[in-house]
Amino acid sequence: MSRPPQPKPTTTDHNGVSVIQCQATAASLSPPAAVAGLQQVPQLVPANPSAAGGKALPPSNMKKPHADKDSDEYRQRRERNNLAVKKSRQRSKQKAMDTQQRVNELKEENERLEAKIKLLSKELSVLKDLFLEHAHNLADNVQPPAGAEGSSPAAAANNMASNGQ
Repeated sequence: MSRPPQPKPTTTDHNGVSVIQCQATAASLSPPAAVAGLQQVPQLVPANPSAAGGKALPPSNMKKPHADKDSDEYRQRRERNNLAVKKSRQRSKQKAMDTQQRVNELKEENERLEAKIKLLSKELSVLKDLFLEHAHNLADNVQPPAGAEGSSPAAAANNMASNGQ
């Protein structure tokens, strides 16, 4: 089997990468390859193998065509950009103002709630004192009946003695 003649490569530099394009036709290939319909695929190889490991440059590193600062297109882009920046800064200021207003509202609500806690705590203390006073008065005024369950005979005797019996 004979090898087809080597196609003549053409290289063009594009973003630091050389593109090798093979210019082969079916006629230049050996008959079995032409019949099989095989094609050679273009290959990408770095123009400088040591530069960037064969990777293409990111878009930020690619050079942009400089627009003429006096052109209408440049002025329109700058104007649109300036408006967008102004709008963004205004939104940021508004968001900060809204946040500060919310903080102030929450502080006021917190102060009101803490005052309410103090008031309710005082009320609870007063009610506890009233309850305890009432409970002591009831305990002093209510005496267990004679012969009640759980009362000792000595307690019953004391009750009779105090009642004059």
